Amino acid sequence: MIDLAVIGGGPAGMMAAGRASENGASVLILEKNKKLGTKLLITGKGRCNIVNAEFEIRKVIEKFGKNGKFLYSALHKFGGPEIVGFFEQFGVKIKIERGNRIFPVSDNAKDILDALVGYMKKNKVKIQANSEIKDIIVKENSIQKIVLKSGEEIMASNYAICTGGKSYPLTGSTGDGYNWLERMGHTVISPSPSLVPIILKEKYVKDLEGLSLKNVQIDVYQNKKKKDSRFGEAIFTANGLSGPIILDMSKRVGELQISGQVILKIDFKPALEFKILDKRIQIDFSKMKNKMFKNSLDLLLPKKLIPVIIKLSKIDEEKKTNSITKEERSRLLHLLKEFELNVLRLDGFNKAIVTAGGVDLKEVDPKTMKSKIIDNLYLAGEVLDIDGPTGGYNLEVAWSTGYSIGDDF
Repeated sequence: MIDLAVIGGGPAGMMAAGRASENGASVLILEKNKKLGTKLLITGKGRCNIVNAEFEIRKVIEKFGKNGKFLYSALHKFGGPEIVGFFEQFGVKIKIERGNRIFPVSDNAKDILDALVGYMKKNKVKIQANSEIKDIIVKENSIQKIVLKSGEEIMASNYAICTGGKSYPLTGSTGDGYNWLERMGHTVISPSPSLVPIILKEKYVKDLEGLSLKNVQIDVYQNKKKKDSRFGEAIFTANGLSGPIILDMSKRVGELQISGQVILKIDFKPALEFKILDKRIQIDFSKMKNKMFKNSLDLLLPKKLIPVIIKLSKIDEEKKTNSITKEERSRLLHLLKEFELNVLRLDGFNKAIVTAGGVDLKEVDPKTMKSKIIDNLYLAGEVLDIDGPTGGYNLEVAWSTGYSIGDDF
């Protein structure tokens, strides 16, 4: 009989297994893939944004909205500084990039996985890959055993479900944990894609594919009221928008869509007010008064955007700049300051970085991550109803909640 069987070899599961074993528990970690950490290896485009360098717990909690307070105890025990210290202890050199994002100096997520595997092996965690769960047998509010698809049965004093959410299903995150937990009597807040690209109705976005926007402001509108706003970087895709500020606003956009049409407005020149930008355009036009309109926007806009702006402005592209009317200039101004796009929908789980929704936090002890419904069960990571913005915050939840499980042994 082992002390702890951990289901799921992702960040939360590996941290839980390593810490419990370090505390003297006998631990088995079960992973349905051939190898551990499949999804971890693709985070941060393969570079792995370990955590955010915002180390003030109160500020980290604010990033998670109303559910953030649940993390107080876990972050107090094993937050940003402890996470950095942990990986440095295993020889991972780290660096801080823009937005306080912490990466390994090597830019290689495998270094993070190797550190976690090294941690588990050092503490004699038994690792069992290719072990897909067929069933979890529960009697009288207690898990009796796990039955694998191979027919093997595993019995432990305690169990931890760290199976992740439903994002990137090809990595094994197929939402199995939610189904098991609902059968056990847990409440699962309906999972939805979060930190996901936004698909737009406008067909011309295909012409803008790959266009990277820096230092832009994007506002979210519904029924002519501003509902959200972000400043930073975005990128046009074949059918919509992605990039840091889009991913961060996607959850809010999804929530708003339930009650009607959502509009995005891009301000390409947020540093310049309407009047100042108008003066700048007039100066540009006067310098090139004999140039055609289509050749007068190079200093103002990226090349890829110019044909789209010209078309939407309804200004004759052959028109000389000194002939452009005040009304035409006003239309151009509004396109630069309020470039309007209609949201069709959010992209799916296959493009989502994390899953919103999960097990209701009221049913989990925030100090130990122990289930309040099943006596010998723990939960950590994305399976819980907590998700944050980009920048390392979601991995921080995985590390700290996983550590909290292990620390209870």
